[in-house]
Amino acid sequence: TLIEAEVELWRGGTLLDRVTSYTALRSVAVRGDQFLLNGRPYYLRLALDQGYWPDSLMTPPDDDALRRDVELAKAMGFNGVRKHQKIEDPRFLYWADRLGLLVWEEMPSAYRFTEKAVERITREWAAVIERDINHPCIVVWVPFNESWGVPDLAEKEAHRHYVRALYHLTKTLDPTRPCIGNDGWENAATDILTIHDYDPRPEGLAARYGANVAVADLLGGLLPAGRRLTVEGFTHADQPLMLTEFGGIALAEADAPGADEAWGYAIARDAEELFAKVADLLAAVHRVPLFRGFCYTQFTDVFQEANGLLTMDRRPKVPLDLLASVVKGPFEERPEVLWAAAQRGEGLGAEPAA
Repeated sequence: TLIEAEVELWRGGTLLDRVTSYTALRSVAVRGDQFLLNGRPYYLRLALDQGYWPDSLMTPPDDDALRRDVELAKAMGFNGVRKHQKIEDPRFLYWADRLGLLVWEEMPSAYRFTEKAVERITREWAAVIERDINHPCIVVWVPFNESWGVPDLAEKEAHRHYVRALYHLTKTLDPTRPCIGNDGWENAATDILTIHDYDPRPEGLAARYGANVAVADLLGGLLPAGRRLTVEGFTHADQPLMLTEFGGIALAEADAPGADEAWGYAIARDAEELFAKVADLLAAVHRVPLFRGFCYTQFTDVFQEANGLLTMDRRPKVPLDLLASVVKGPFEERPEVLWAAAQRGEGLGAEPAA
């Protein structure tokens, strides 16, 4: 709930200055194995968003482009985005606040573990939190991803101390939001247990995380990337479990320019096949009782990474409301039935105006 705010500075009967802004009433928390929004369990449906544009790269071309990204994410059925390896322009956060899209803010990673990297990351991460702490759209802080910058996290105590230190620094500077110390695997200190798994087979995800699997079964084993879910010294305290990277299916149509260079964790040769693969993976994820949310890879193509749901210039590869029907889940119809209905114009397939 956004609240318009106006602050006036008076001297006697003279108005010296006026500032208008907004604030908000909302809370986020982790309680037991649940993520809570405003005190109630809330299932997160995120898209991995790297925030690149074809001509201006990491710089948004204009304010309308940032607003459009928020609108596109919502039109595809996502209730949030995980900004990946980028501290986004504050105007994106403004539009996420205004239009109602949750944001995970993630620090770009250092290339290696050095004293200089530790000093710079710590300083810059504190500055990030100070700049963006008042945006209600931000619901999770992520200082590390996939042990990047701390490559020996599983073996070296110094690396584990560093991740724990930034986790606790984050919680000190902002005790109101959950923090994920190292997203994806090798959790050393976290409020949410997160997994990255790019198995393109829905049955593979179902077998690893399905109805007969408990979190305790995952703690000691290896994830598909060959990494452990947690590191030595981690104490499991019923943190919620989320699949925060999966999918990554590239559209590489046989006769399209550059199809041979298109990269993804799996390949689809046309839009119908892409939709079927995405829908089947989402169906498998929605049916995992352990998961309290997911993050699909990814929002747009990024150069050779042709595994976005949108092209890099934000053209949908699949009709947006058709995607929304499977992102929001759970759904009972097979993907081919949904696709056929969309082709007949039966309530699916319409895209919002540009």
